[in-house]
Amino acid sequence: MFFHKHPYQPFIQEDTTKLIVGTLPPPRFSTRALLEKDVDFCYGSYYNSLWLFIDAIHQLKLRFDNSKEAIEERKAFLIRHKIGVCDIVESAERDKIDASDLGMQNIKLRNVIAYLKQYPKIDTLLFTGGNSKNGPEYFFRRQLKDFGLKLEVVSNEIPRIHQFVMPENTAKFTNKKRLIKTVSLTSASGSANRAVGSMPLYKQLKANNPKFNTFDFRVLQYREFF
Repeated sequence: MFFHKHPYQPFIQEDTTKLIVGTLPPPRFSTRALLEKDVDFCYGSYYNSLWLFIDAIHQLKLRFDNSKEAIEERKAFLIRHKIGVCDIVESAERDKIDASDLGMQNIKLRNVIAYLKQYPKIDTLLFTGGNSKNGPEYFFRRQLKDFGLKLEVVSNEIPRIHQFVMPENTAKFTNKKRLIKTVSLTSASGSANRAVGSMPLYKQLKANNPKFNTFDFRVLQYREFF
């Protein structure tokens, strides 16, 4: 049994307004066996591609390597745009050493609600995946339920958008409340390409432009939120 512990602490600033919420990076980030183009930071897997999409949207010309400079470039972008990262899984066990969410067992979660309470300027959660089992939205819904809260649908179009009203003090449930939006982005991982290819919108865009691909689709979707 492989013990898969998250290698990074949440990256959140006092003025953070958006929070990226995923599960766990690939096991090689925990075993410190990074590939040449991996970056030793949140979403640093070159094959996850999140930073490739962000790079394409903002024309950042980011480095993709194991250097400290590559890490600092990403931190600077997040700070500048008031974006944080707080994956919801602290650790899990696996029979097979891979990055599959479904393969996680004996899962220990981070208390995202507590982070929302600690950083009151956060008003948007960006889930890197939908509500499938063991995905970030799936786990977050469980945490909301523990507080008697639930997500309400804002839009069922992909990316699906929900919202919930969180009491300013979740322990005392005072009358002072704040509205938080959640966005279920299409996963940045290559394993989601098949799902992207089956989406009606993707098929329509592909029909209009045969050169349009799954990378372009993610850039188009992510642009609004990054």
